[in-house]
Amino acid sequence: MTDLSTFHDVVFPIAVSFGATGGPERRNEIVELMSGRETRNARFAHARRRYDAGTGLRSTDDLYDVLAFFEARRGSLHAFRFRDPFDMTSGRPEAEPTPLDQPIGAGDGETATFQLAKTYGDGADAYVRPVTRPVAGSVRVAVGGEEVGEGVAFMVDAATGVVTFLPGHVPGEGTAVTAGFAFHVPVRFDTDRIEASLASFRAGTVPTIPLVEVVA
Repeated sequence: MTDLSTFHDVVFPIAVSFGATGGPERRNEIVELMSGRETRNARFAHARRRYDAGTGLRSTDDLYDVLAFFEARRGSLHAFRFRDPFDMTSGRPEAEPTPLDQPIGAGDGETATFQLAKTYGDGADAYVRPVTRPVAGSVRVAVGGEEVGEGVAFMVDAATGVVTFLPGHVPGEGTAVTAGFAFHVPVRFDTDRIEASLASFRAGTVPTIPLVEVVA
């Protein structure tokens, strides 16, 4: 059977995503020893985010938009972009991205590519999350604290989040490279069925529409 699953570079309806619920999920293994102590191991290096978009439905127009989007994605077959209502930029949700928001590397005079990333926490315990779906036109980059221009000094791959410096603009030895950006989460529907009732919806009962983050 031919695998036709792909990533559709489209954004889930923004108005609905604004009211969605959900967030990151970790998978850890916890084993209790005979001594009463525990051993704890992380099964995955990165969190996987899950959302329920049903809580974002506010009108029958919203419901129609989601049903049409679901059909166009063939249910869970194709992944797509989703705007996380709680974590959508390189800084705090209400703050505009600045080119100094996030460290993404240090120059060595030769390396021209840097992966966009967002760091959570400080010091040795900080978690670095790769960002693979930046919003086009939102990426701002600084080298040594000075902002440089997209299309002049660097290009951004919107499908991978990789920043590539152009010839003549590769960061020099020991130069800090930082970035600010807005981004989406790659997700798919975590169901192949949406059960909606117009009467129930008008009475305030909304369908569950689960979404799950994917590596894409």
